[in-house]
Amino acid sequence: MSSVPRSPSRSIAAAFFGWCRGWVDAWDRFFFTPSGPRHLAAIRIATGVLCTWSCMVWLMDVEGFFGDAGWLRADEVWRMNDQPWQWSWYFVTSSPELRLAAAIVALVAAVALTIGLATPVAAWVSLGALVSAANRAPLNIFGFDDILGILLISLAIGPAGRAWSLDRRFSARQTPGRGGAGEERSVRGTIAIRILQLTLCVIYFFSGCGKLLGPSWWEGTALWGSVANGQYRTLDLTWMAGHTWLVNLITLATLFWEVSYAAIVWPRLTRPIALAMAVLVHLGIGLAMGMLEFGLAMIVANMAFAGPLFGDEVRFRPAAERR
Repeated sequence: MSSVPRSPSRSIAAAFFGWCRGWVDAWDRFFFTPSGPRHLAAIRIATGVLCTWSCMVWLMDVEGFFGDAGWLRADEVWRMNDQPWQWSWYFVTSSPELRLAAAIVALVAAVALTIGLATPVAAWVSLGALVSAANRAPLNIFGFDDILGILLISLAIGPAGRAWSLDRRFSARQTPGRGGAGEERSVRGTIAIRILQLTLCVIYFFSGCGKLLGPSWWEGTALWGSVANGQYRTLDLTWMAGHTWLVNLITLATLFWEVSYAAIVWPRLTRPIALAMAVLVHLGIGLAMGMLEFGLAMIVANMAFAGPLFGDEVRFRPAAERR
């Protein structure tokens, strides 16, 4: 018997629905394939250290940052944060003692996050403390605080305390015989890492596109503007004036890396190049331009793509194996 030919419309419809199923399956595998806990735990420890440092800086002058007679009065904050939903627990602390207590709570939460003690609570309290400080003292906020907030959001979403933490140790004592930390794979952990990865790609892409609007980046001379700024730099790199080719090379390489980061960081072949450039660029900015905290925060954020170092890379399985 001869087979009945399929109509072109049915073939097109079948191809379209097959394409849609492929995208849905890829979306499911990308966001909902369980991953191990050690990757997020490593980010938690590094973020906790940075958060602890930030809280110690706030504690150096609580009244100057958050007090009624500080650098910016509470009733004037709206001039910097023109948002009807801005919130800060420093808006309701009516005395120096209460403000000091709030700052100490933030420090305790940051330390608890670092060591993994009551991790979910510590992550949310640390995030609330950062938002409170940013909304109350916007004059003192810069890129370091922005990246720290992005890191804390991922840690608050994911199970960041399931490995390398006191929570894990106490849990193991209460339930002996449980599998190792590497066996406790979690979908929430994958979602937290994916959020951080995608956010990082968006930041780099638009930051690079913004640089494309500046003629000094097209000319390859933008780096010299930072090197020659005597009030801003922390290392004397003016010797580069005699090596313009080096200035051009570093400037254009940085621009290309930033614009293409979202494309080269995902493939395994080019990912080491993207991450190595991230370390070089941000460490260089931190050491040469006095923004070490920001540089370290960006390096910690790039740890989102370093899952294989902790044995927690998300390994996709074909759809047929998962059914």
